[in-house]
Amino acid sequence: MTTFANRIFPLESGDRLTRDEFERRYTAMPHIKKAELIEGIVYMASPVRYVSHGKPHGRLMTWLGVYEAATPGVGMGDNATVRLDADNEPQPDALLRFESGGSSIVSEDDYIEGVPELIVEVAASSAANDLHDKKKVYRRNGVKEYIVWQVLESKLDWFVLENGEYILLKPDVNGVIQSTIFPGLWLDVMALLAGDIAKVLVVLQQGLTSQEHLNFVQNITLS
Repeated sequence: MTTFANRIFPLESGDRLTRDEFERRYTAMPHIKKAELIEGIVYMASPVRYVSHGKPHGRLMTWLGVYEAATPGVGMGDNATVRLDADNEPQPDALLRFESGGSSIVSEDDYIEGVPELIVEVAASSAANDLHDKKKVYRRNGVKEYIVWQVLESKLDWFVLENGEYILLKPDVNGVIQSTIFPGLWLDVMALLAGDIAKVLVVLQQGLTSQEHLNFVQNITLS
């Protein structure tokens, strides 16, 4: 018999929960595709729009997927839940992590625990939580690189963690940003914002054939 004490209540935005209770309610509601716990508060996503989220998300996954395919020892995640700390369990749009020797592991129940090296979020605008509380959480937990694509403002911010603070990475003279953590992960920002995914992949391929990436892959293979 179900009693009040063991009843599982529905998950709702704004709930203040422990991480264990958040997971218990989330698991009991398999029809919910995305919910996050940020600073102990539940956030539930609205239905996903195509132009402002689905399409840019797909383009980022294409870019990251090609990098993963060319880089052994690096794993990509798409909307994978991450157990960061006792009050935070985000479900970032995308992530890259070192599959061994990095700062995260895969738990026995198939969740990421710890800190992925790179997290990517697609936001409608700079008003989104991705650039506020969530950014603070990622910084505090030591996510080394954090990318936020603000679709409606046609803007992309790529942060790198330096001395405990997020610093914006700037494009080089060719408009390309190069990851400081994943050698060869190059992004032509203007091409991405313009929807020119073909050029994005051409520039990424240049990164994948760079000496830095070749050395990186060799070191991973030998380790």
